[in-house]
Amino acid sequence: MKDSRVLWVTGGGSGMGRAAALSAAGSGWKVAISGRRHDAVAATADDVRRRGGEALEVPVDVRDARALRDAHERIAAAWGPVTGLVVSAGLNAPRRSWSDQSIDEFADIVDTNLTGVARVVDLVLPGMRSAGGGDIVVISSRSAWRFSPGAGAAYMSSKAALGMLVASLNDDEGPNGIKACHLCPGDVDSDFLALRPNVPGPEQRVMMLSPSDVARSVQFVLDSPRHVRIDELVITPVGQR
Repeated sequence: MKDSRVLWVTGGGSGMGRAAALSAAGSGWKVAISGRRHDAVAATADDVRRRGGEALEVPVDVRDARALRDAHERIAAAWGPVTGLVVSAGLNAPRRSWSDQSIDEFADIVDTNLTGVARVVDLVLPGMRSAGGGDIVVISSRSAWRFSPGAGAAYMSSKAALGMLVASLNDDEGPNGIKACHLCPGDVDSDFLALRPNVPGPEQRVMMLSPSDVARSVQFVLDSPRHVRIDELVITPVGQR
């Protein structure tokens, strides 16, 4: 094994994924950063290096199974098994009601938010087993925990399913020292808000969580003792209903 603290962050080009990558790098992890936008992935990697951390750029769309396999092979070849995974890649669409949604967009959202997560997890599990353990943080949504009007059927359904995905991981892989957390943040002031039908203004954003707030929660999970598993963690800004 080349390094036992190898973290792969998907959706690492912006928002919560980027913040989680920067936080983990400051805690001694080597960080492989994925995302659909090459320039954003490169910018996060540069920030990691400026802070003294080690970064590997592996831009990829989690809907592309072959490209994901290639990305995972690059990480393993450079650093050894991935023993930490933060899955932050997500998708929604402005058209969210049953009267105006596109079923093609529905499929893309589910493929990104649910199937894409399963693809990445499936790739890292063999290496985690061989390493004797691993930590998986699935950044989901408060919409997975409580019905959220306006989030859309595709988004809520895909995020709610992640709770069962994480539960199955913990049941199957716990004996192998692998633990997973279903992290459910409420409103977060990030670029993702641009996908809302009505984009919140500055006065609304100031009351939301920041990506750094979520990154602190991710780091709390990653830093927990080996015998401690945090199955689900819900964090919301004060006042969110």
